[in-house]
Amino acid sequence: MEAAAPHINEQKAAEAFSTQSAIFDKIYSSNAIVNYKRERVRTHVLHYLKPQSSILELNAGTGEDATFFAGLGHKIHATDIAEGMQHKLREKAERYNLNNLISAELCSFTRLHELKKKGPYDHIFSNFAGLNCTAELDSVLRSLPTLLNAEGIATLVILPEFCLWESLLIFKGLFKTATRRWFSKNGAKAHVEGTHFTCWYYNPSYVIDQVKGSMDVLSVEGLCTIVPPSYIENFAEDHPRAYRLLKKWEDKLRFSWPWRAIGDYYIISLRKK
Repeated sequence: MEAAAPHINEQKAAEAFSTQSAIFDKIYSSNAIVNYKRERVRTHVLHYLKPQSSILELNAGTGEDATFFAGLGHKIHATDIAEGMQHKLREKAERYNLNNLISAELCSFTRLHELKKKGPYDHIFSNFAGLNCTAELDSVLRSLPTLLNAEGIATLVILPEFCLWESLLIFKGLFKTATRRWFSKNGAKAHVEGTHFTCWYYNPSYVIDQVKGSMDVLSVEGLCTIVPPSYIENFAEDHPRAYRLLKKWEDKLRFSWPWRAIGDYYIISLRKK
């Protein structure tokens, strides 16, 4: 039974995000901080992308990032485990006439050895903590170099074990939310659209340890370290001056310790040796 647990958790996560796919873009497209996060991640990736790169995207969701990068002339192979997300992604590729640059494949990032299109790729990209939905991140990380060209790059957006803003919610009486990362060595319960599954939190040091010898660290930056997480609803709209000031400070400190490791997320880029 224990050996089947990761597979069962993936099925639950796939079910949850397939259900959410119908409303995903509607929920998040108008959220100012979600848009801020997405712009930050894209800017980070573009710093490393060469013209007309080939990109393998993990947990590609509804294709917001795939269509963005394809629109710039890059070729994307977009993977996800949720059938609903893949359906929305294909719809978008068709709508924006990007079928020549976007291909899609239903595949878990824990089973990349089963990919039909193994590349090799110039860049591997995973946004917004999809990789936190597995307890097997170590094996995922070790599989990345085999899918990359010489000196290929992987950019991953991951939830760390501690989030400063989240922890401060304890003063609002939200003890469960504030402490959910503190005691999560065996995973923390999450739910999306009524379906429950488990997620895990990983610090940058964990990722770096797992790829030691096969990949070099290019950069680590905190995301929503000083700017509040997007689930603190309407912060940007209700406090525009404070929001602008916090963005300014985050831009200054995002690469510095400890700020690079205590945000809601961090962005890490690694280059194949």
